[in-house]
Amino acid sequence: MIIGLDGNEANVKNRVGSGVYAYELLSQFAKNKSHQFTVYLKEKPQSGLPNEAANFIYKVFGPRKMWTQFALPIKLTFGKKPNVFFSMGHYGPRFSKVPYVVTIHDLSYLYFPELFNKNDLYQLTNWSKYSINNSKHIIAVSKKTKEDILKNYKIPSAKVSVTYEGYDENRFKPQSKAAIDKVKAKYKIERDYVIFVGTLQPRKNIGGLIKAFDQLIRDQRPENRDLKLIVVGKKGWLYESIFQIVKDLKLQNKVIFTDFAPDSDIPALISGARCYVLPSLWEGFGIPVIEAQACGVPTIVSNVSSLPEVVGDSAILIDPNSTKSIAIAIEKVLVSEKTRTDLVAKGFKNIKRFSWQKCAQETLKVIENL
Repeated sequence: MIIGLDGNEANVKNRVGSGVYAYELLSQFAKNKSHQFTVYLKEKPQSGLPNEAANFIYKVFGPRKMWTQFALPIKLTFGKKPNVFFSMGHYGPRFSKVPYVVTIHDLSYLYFPELFNKNDLYQLTNWSKYSINNSKHIIAVSKKTKEDILKNYKIPSAKVSVTYEGYDENRFKPQSKAAIDKVKAKYKIERDYVIFVGTLQPRKNIGGLIKAFDQLIRDQRPENRDLKLIVVGKKGWLYESIFQIVKDLKLQNKVIFTDFAPDSDIPALISGARCYVLPSLWEGFGIPVIEAQACGVPTIVSNVSSLPEVVGDSAILIDPNSTKSIAIAIEKVLVSEKTRTDLVAKGFKNIKRFSWQKCAQETLKVIENL
């Protein structure tokens, strides 16, 4: 079988979220010798992507603007056709005679449209709708995402399969004290800290986390006053209010923004934290949560969307709209050794459910069944 792949999500310098998903699946597919894979790109492949092989090749072509809507459909119409095409982002090829599968990561744009730039919202809303309605099959990254798709697009349940995302087992594991001390020195981190990892955008509710952190360090416990909040992630969109909150609360010396951190730094940054907090308003899956659990760090996540499904009983659930709820959860982890020990043990057990190899195998099974 010849399988066409839209590899553009993976072909970026600083991968997060869906970019990590696409990169990891490409890496797994490159090891598979049962099929012919053709990876379609609008720019030449960056270093780090899998090398070409007899059954794994790249095709680079343009024009780049609105690539899935024009350039890709033309190439699929007049070039050598794959048997099936797989888009690892929300957008399948427009007017394609080749049957295609599309991955939908989340539908937050329907629930929180005010948290997106106008142009991005238009594209997400309209192009995703077209892809969902015209695809041969859909992959959802969680049961909650599947539920959202069925609810909002009124398509048959049999058209949607769930394949959980994974984590890099070679990188994400508890790190040595030397590795942690080295990365703390690099980012000028002193004493204990709470960590967030993710793109700076409104949906992540980083402003709510900062306000909860402010409550925490202003309470009566002296040990909390030296605590730091480390925010790891590149700037996404509509992030200006995050920095304004820090300024208004006079937390410039308490909140450290690392911007995008290299992959090699993330495991040690997470491993050195007292806890990892993801107070998102909506998540399709939440890869950093299981990465934090793999590093042996207690996790605190929102009680909304897919997050309860992903963590089960292995994390503390909080109300993302309540700064008090977030602050209480962090305090519980900080003061209770038993809570920390239990969460770490449950986290190690929970991550056994997830791997990129399993994700790729289940994804290929969906494609093969077409």
